[in-house]
Amino acid sequence: MVEFRSSRNNKARKPASDFSGRRKFVVALMMGCMLILVARAVDLQVISKKYLKEQGDMRHVDDVSVSAYRGMITDRNGAPLAISSPVQTVSVVPRQLNVDDENQILALEKKLKKAQHQPLTADQKNEVRSEYKKDKALKVRKMLKILALPAQKATELLNAKSKFSYLAQRINPVIADQVRALELPGVNVEHSFKRFYPTGEVSGHLIGFTDVNDIGQEGLERSYENLLKGTPGSKRVIRDGQRQIIGDVENIKEPVAGKMLELSIDQRIQYLAYRELQSAVDHHRAKSGTLVVLDAKSGEVLAAVNQPSFNPNTKTNLKESLYRNRALTNIFEPGSTVKPFVVAAAMDGGYIRSNELFETHGIFPVGKHTVRDVHNYGTLDATGVLKKSSNIGVAKMALKMPPDYFWGVYHKLGFGVSAGSGFPGEASGNLLDYQRWREFDIATLSFGYGLNVSALQLARSYTALADDGVLHSVSLLKRDEDIDAQRVFSAKTAKKVRAMLETVISKEGTAYEARVDGYKVAGKTGTVKKAGSHGYSEKSYFAVFAGMAPASNPRLIIVVMIDEPSAGDYYGGLVSAPVFSKVMAGALRIMEVAPDEENTMPILLTKKGVIRPL
Repeated sequence: MVEFRSSRNNKARKPASDFSGRRKFVVALMMGCMLILVARAVDLQVISKKYLKEQGDMRHVDDVSVSAYRGMITDRNGAPLAISSPVQTVSVVPRQLNVDDENQILALEKKLKKAQHQPLTADQKNEVRSEYKKDKALKVRKMLKILALPAQKATELLNAKSKFSYLAQRINPVIADQVRALELPGVNVEHSFKRFYPTGEVSGHLIGFTDVNDIGQEGLERSYENLLKGTPGSKRVIRDGQRQIIGDVENIKEPVAGKMLELSIDQRIQYLAYRELQSAVDHHRAKSGTLVVLDAKSGEVLAAVNQPSFNPNTKTNLKESLYRNRALTNIFEPGSTVKPFVVAAAMDGGYIRSNELFETHGIFPVGKHTVRDVHNYGTLDATGVLKKSSNIGVAKMALKMPPDYFWGVYHKLGFGVSAGSGFPGEASGNLLDYQRWREFDIATLSFGYGLNVSALQLARSYTALADDGVLHSVSLLKRDEDIDAQRVFSAKTAKKVRAMLETVISKEGTAYEARVDGYKVAGKTGTVKKAGSHGYSEKSYFAVFAGMAPASNPRLIIVVMIDEPSAGDYYGGLVSAPVFSKVMAGALRIMEVAPDEENTMPILLTKKGVIRPL
């Protein structure tokens, strides 16, 4: 019997053999790929292992920090007082430097082998290693010479057991490039910034300084650290086997520069004050000196200087006593410079009249104690009390006032509280609570003993007389107006006391040396015995002067304090008043303040006989 099969069944059998062939092809292909992968793995893990390790050691990616530019500090006119310049820092990892770099030795061996076309002997390999060590030692010596490191210090750093040491910080980029070119293992050169102070010691106490990490340590650098420091960035780099950066990959985050700080200081007045104070301290062989200049209308600090000073650009062997800003942080008893406030308080409260007479005959018993004047001034009115600086007269005024009222005026003037400038370590001073006052305490407080103030506090208190009874807050930053000003005295009383203080600058007063040609000056002297462990000294004094000009409409206030003048004179009117005069005269010219007493201006006689003011 014949079987018939359809053509459809015949077609169904053919794909079976076709699929079998395809399966064999796919399996063979997969096996081939597997063999290739295995071969490659063997090559990477066995045959080329040493080569790949060398290449891996030579290059790897790392993220590094990028320093941010620290904000500039300027004076009120934009003159730079603190700037940052790009520098380099050289550091070393002693362990890496002292260990032979096998990769470099291997490279030298290959180079020699290639040159002589035959394998190296053991002696030749030892010779290569020896030459490598000599070359590295030569480079190390060259590096130390470039960095000008003393031999002993260099030995300590290079042989240190620490993981990391600085060889040189904040150096010139040209010098750093010379070190980088040596390609020493373990020696790293990194980019950073160095703080530079163009005015040096003239503004050193005020500006302060930063440390090696560019962090503010003293002065305004410390006060405004968060504003000035900026935000560091980061970038991805390629390092070689010696951890040296050999290339940048990408910027991860851009650094954000710190903000600029604009001060109230006028650098021209600051320099003038520094120069005259230094001259006075040297001339009188004084222990130290302080001078503050305030804008009478705004409370802005235009200058604040101290002697002795220091240069923040060279901070070697510095002691705290040298870089402390004594104008803001040190306190002293102000002496007779507070007498105008007693007169103003007594007049403003209605406890005395301006024409009231006071008997001052050299001695005034107060309880078991005695208040004395230098001379017997007889009978004085309020103006005479200030002109002659009578302790007895001002004590009698103070005793007329209730203690809480008297204390309240001193407190409103800022005595016993911080001036609020924001400077680190700013002094608050001391003012005894009135509930603890005895009668003699009231008397001594009236002529400046028994309380302590800083030069800045004393200058601030004089704004209440200079600006017609309005006390200003103080600011080390430039500002347009003082929103925290408050009235302490009536305008009428402030003007009367200011007129009284003009007589202090007369020939009959105690501060004739404080006069300024072309301007009316109002001020008060203070010659203060220094307190010690055994009471008040009869040989050590503070010579103080506080004043303002032009007296008709004061623009500037200056306080000068000379500590322990020892070359003859020690009175405030003879030691500090002349400094006030020179600084005030220069500052008024700088600020272009119009004269208010032209009849005292210097004159110039021309060839035609015409007299003109200079």
